[in-house]
Amino acid sequence: MSLAKDSRQIAGTARYDEDFTACAFEQAELLRRGQLADADLPHLAEEIESLGNEQIHAMESFYTLLIFHLLKWQFQPQRRTRSWDLTIHNARGQIARGEKRNQTLRAGAEEIVNDIYSQSRGSAAKEIGRPINTFPMTCPYSLDFLRDQNAMPE
Repeated sequence: MSLAKDSRQIAGTARYDEDFTACAFEQAELLRRGQLADADLPHLAEEIESLGNEQIHAMESFYTLLIFHLLKWQFQPQRRTRSWDLTIHNARGQIARGEKRNQTLRAGAEEIVNDIYSQSRGSAAKEIGRPINTFPMTCPYSLDFLRDQNAMPE
């Protein structure tokens, strides 16, 4: 049985700053019971917002990884490997699943790509040992290209 399902067995009042896990289970149980007056609403709101931020961070990570490998693939064709191809494939799969489950992430993808591109560009420059100005200043790949499981730069 999972800890979450055992939450009713956690006794006492856990402090948010001392035992986050116990506190989370207690707060969830209070919400299930409709005891909003007893819930720690400021911390609950903070944690719910944090969950949304984690989803954005995960999408940023997948786009960063994808673009980094696409840049390597495009600008260092003699070093292409199946591992790079697999990384590109897997990152696109993660992006597709994340955007399917969360339309806000899909709608914000262009902003995410614009935000993370410089990191991907810098990482690619370091990885292949070329000056950063080897790579375009802005992302050379459209969102449709980034999302297309079969698209590869040549």
